[in-house]
Amino acid sequence: MPASKQPISVLVVIYTAALEVLLLERADHPGYWQSVTGSRDGEESLRETALREVLEETGIDAAKFQLTDWQHQNDYEIYPHWRHRYPPGVTRNTEHVFGLQLPQQLPVQLSPREHLNLQWLPWQEAADKVFSPSNRAAILQLPEKVQHG
Repeated sequence: MPASKQPISVLVVIYTAALEVLLLERADHPGYWQSVTGSRDGEESLRETALREVLEETGIDAAKFQLTDWQHQNDYEIYPHWRHRYPPGVTRNTEHVFGLQLPQQLPVQLSPREHLNLQWLPWQEAADKVFSPSNRAAILQLPEKVQHG
């Protein structure tokens, strides 16, 4: 595990064909719900980061399903209480958005170090529940992403 995180991350919205979205509750901030997220390790590609983070956080092998790079980036300020995880002076992160479409809800194996709970919600409810504005915006794009591939 690197000493500090790279300010390059992925956001992976996991959803079913019926537009049910998987949300995870953060262990370090109970009540904060989100999609799968995580920083790039070493020189891995963004796709490799997405595959690794989905497997680590849910136990789902995303390579067996439709993992799509939505070709969208969010640049945002890192919350002050999480800046200690990054190199000194780093205050901004670039997040790359992916979608993972599953045929139906699958069993999820949470990483207890990272998440306390999970829930599948209709996309509108999921968008309302997440704490991150970029996560909310990504979920709100789901109907269009599913229609237009």
